[in-house]
Amino acid sequence: MSENAPIDIEVILSPTSKINQVDFESITFGSTFSDHMLQCDFRNGSWEKPIIKPYEPFLIDPSAKVFHYGQAIFEGLKAYRDAHDKLWLFRPDQNYDRFNKSAIRMAMPEVPREIFLDGLKELLKIDQQWAKGGVGNSLYIRPFMIAIGSGVIAAPSTQYRFMILLSPARSYYSGTVKVIVSEYYSRAANGGIGAAKAAANYGAQFYPTKLANEKGYQQIIWTDDATHGFMEESGTMNVFFRVNDTLLTAPATERILDGVTRKSIIQLATDNGMKIEVRPVAVAEIIEAAKTGELKEIFGAGTAAVINPIVGFGYRDDYYELPEQADSFALKLKSQIIDIQYKNAEDPYNWTVEVPLT
Repeated sequence: MSENAPIDIEVILSPTSKINQVDFESITFGSTFSDHMLQCDFRNGSWEKPIIKPYEPFLIDPSAKVFHYGQAIFEGLKAYRDAHDKLWLFRPDQNYDRFNKSAIRMAMPEVPREIFLDGLKELLKIDQQWAKGGVGNSLYIRPFMIAIGSGVIAAPSTQYRFMILLSPARSYYSGTVKVIVSEYYSRAANGGIGAAKAAANYGAQFYPTKLANEKGYQQIIWTDDATHGFMEESGTMNVFFRVNDTLLTAPATERILDGVTRKSIIQLATDNGMKIEVRPVAVAEIIEAAKTGELKEIFGAGTAAVINPIVGFGYRDDYYELPEQADSFALKLKSQIIDIQYKNAEDPYNWTVEVPLT
């Protein structure tokens, strides 16, 4: 396929819709899916014709390499319906570019733009009724790719399946979030796959997160693998620290995911005149700032929650509660991003992309 060719896609519509069976007011994040899905296979060195078809299970060989060697990557983005009933994506080009960076790192084929982006728009047009209006409502989009080639020899697959699923969503997190700073477990290491959205990155987090949950914490602030002396990410999100009126966040390295929301926050904070430093953030300086009262806020940033304030953190045998801020940077920045996503404010950055619905 050429980069600029119109997409040639087969569409098989579901004879019935399950949308009327869904309670959109009480949806659990990521558990309900729309009527259709996009699928496109890579075989014999090239991508086949993509197809949009009813959401359904599919058969796969037990020796498929995704099961044995973990060749699996994914992305996460959302579609938002504005007050004029139009549907918008937020910086989808960034997700497309990052998806293919992940593919390269995992020795998987890059997905052509027309399959990823044009195919997504076509899928959204078909299942547009699953995107409900109102701030807080969205349609979560999960593109992913797995190795479907059979055989247990330790080598990259020659066959892959790219898919896109749609899942109606409301606010991802509720309640307060407390985190514990890791002194042993790390999310990723230099030379590893931390900068890729590889499934293995997330599966490896489950056990240490379970241990944190047992101590009364919802998430972990991951530290660097070499010294555990630097803050890196919080759970599955990038993390920001406000010390006095300066925002601190770690640079995107081979250990840290280059988050789309993270980049948007950095841009907005800069344009708001907030002082922001993108640099290694030492555990010791955050502990000291917490003791002196200079640590004002900590918040996670990611697609699902946009910005998730953290009310306190544990480190070793101590717990540090953060004071409520009348001038919360987290809430201000979250409001600005959401206003752009739902087209309730100007978008001077051209971050939003309209989905043609007719």
